[in-house]
Amino acid sequence: MQANIAVLPWLGSFLRPYRNRVLLALVFLLIGSLSWLALGQGVRLLVDEGFVAGNSERLNQITLAILLLCTLTSAAVFCRFYLMTWLGERVSADIRNRVYQHMLKLSPAFYSQMRTGEVISRFTADTTLLQSVVGSSLSMALRSTVTALGGLLMMALTSFKMTGLVLLAVPLVLLPIIVLGRKVRKLSRASQDRLADVGAYVDESLHEIHTVQAYGHEEHDKTLFVDRIEQVMQAARQRIFYRSLLIAAVMLLSISAMVLISWVGARDVMAGNVSAGELTAFMFYAVMVAGSAATISEVIGDIQRAAGATERLIELATAPVEIASPTQPLSLNQSVAGALSIRELNFAYPLAPDNTVLSALSIDIKPGERIALVGPSGAGKTTLFQLLQRFYQPTAGQILLDGVDISALDLAVLRARFALVPQESVIFATSVLENVRYGRPDATEQEVVDACIAARAAGFIAEFSDGYHTQLGERGVRLSGGQKQRIAIARAILADRPVLLLDEATSALDAVNEQQVQQALDNLMHGKTTLIIAHRLATVINADRILLLEQGRLVASGSHQQLLQSSALYQQLAQLQLLN
Repeated sequence: MQANIAVLPWLGSFLRPYRNRVLLALVFLLIGSLSWLALGQGVRLLVDEGFVAGNSERLNQITLAILLLCTLTSAAVFCRFYLMTWLGERVSADIRNRVYQHMLKLSPAFYSQMRTGEVISRFTADTTLLQSVVGSSLSMALRSTVTALGGLLMMALTSFKMTGLVLLAVPLVLLPIIVLGRKVRKLSRASQDRLADVGAYVDESLHEIHTVQAYGHEEHDKTLFVDRIEQVMQAARQRIFYRSLLIAAVMLLSISAMVLISWVGARDVMAGNVSAGELTAFMFYAVMVAGSAATISEVIGDIQRAAGATERLIELATAPVEIASPTQPLSLNQSVAGALSIRELNFAYPLAPDNTVLSALSIDIKPGERIALVGPSGAGKTTLFQLLQRFYQPTAGQILLDGVDISALDLAVLRARFALVPQESVIFATSVLENVRYGRPDATEQEVVDACIAARAAGFIAEFSDGYHTQLGERGVRLSGGQKQRIAIARAILADRPVLLLDEATSALDAVNEQQVQQALDNLMHGKTTLIIAHRLATVINADRILLLEQGRLVASGSHQQLLQSSALYQQLAQLQLLN
């Protein structure tokens, strides 16, 4: 209900910067509508002073005036249509920008609840519908409203009695618009939601096409997709039914009213109460009013659908930002040493508040120290990385960077101090150059090349036909797992940040490449605070200190040899994992 109330003010906020164009469009709308209304008087004069009077000269004059009026109307229609269509495109673009900028602020917790495909559907289908309504349907509705009101006024000046009969019919025409219009709006929202489900399913199944085909899941996916399409059709069928009923009801009532009023007017002409020209002008205006009412009833469905789409966009644009920068953030020294202090940290994911992932975790890490985090799956190692960068908010405790609580820092400032190399490397559908430069957008091409050399990626890049300008395809489809990892490492090298977070950065490499990349990482880690989620012995041995986590708690700390002697859990991990 809150979203329903907010639709018009929200849209108005996007039109406000272009108020001059909106006013100009309204002016041309009025000129066009008034010119169209003036044609009725031209028709009256054409009948009474030209045709009935048999005055050919007057007939010629009136015909020429009508043609000039038609030219003015056409020019006004051109200007109005151009301005309103431009506004539809501009508002749609601004809404996409606003929503996208807000989506970038939302934490991973939001995206764990809403599927990416549904978000994309709102960006595309909903904004396109809104663009059509602002640029076309809204203009038609306004023009038809002005024409209907003006037509009623001119009808009243021609014959008050017949206009009174028309006014009696107006509530009958408005009744289906009001009653059925609400139903159409509700069903339009449901239809858009079902369409978003389809988009989300397509995005997921095509993204994971290798798994789909590897398990022979195509036939099952076809069935599931057909079910979702039928749900869309079911929602659309009801919406189409009520919208068709709305249009038919308005047309039936409007035309029936016109026929009856024409009958009354014809009797008045025969009685000598009105002239033939006046009746012709009245019927001209009646047709205009009926046509306008029919147009309004037709576009009201589009407007109702747009209202539902707008509500869905408002939900995205106003989704609460759970992790935000403080209004008055503290500052860090320009040269960050990289000291980290984790104090009594507790955390549970928002979707599973009863499942504690980290419990009373306390760790002090010196500047430049290399820390290896080891432990069974689910021990909280990756979660700790996410908390360090404030992708989530701890349920208790705090994290300090160089003695400053990270929750008191601006998010951009905080995250600019961390370079992340995840286990599953992220590759964007752009060139090698831009993928590496993602770590520092202002870097020169030579700096990118140097980073790739340091990451031992220059060799395979040189084999590409376009070198550093080679397009890597969606999610890096042209690269092997090891090549993706080295691009990600080059990105971190180029970023040159004081704290490194390495989620087993060599896991996707063979023995030869691992040795080369390990050398590059050793150079990268020099002088930097480094936290490494470790699954291999080589990584553990090179660490200054090993922290053993189990069920979110720190259960042991020390060197590889110390933990082998003191921790049964570490001995088990070393045998099962670290030595593999």
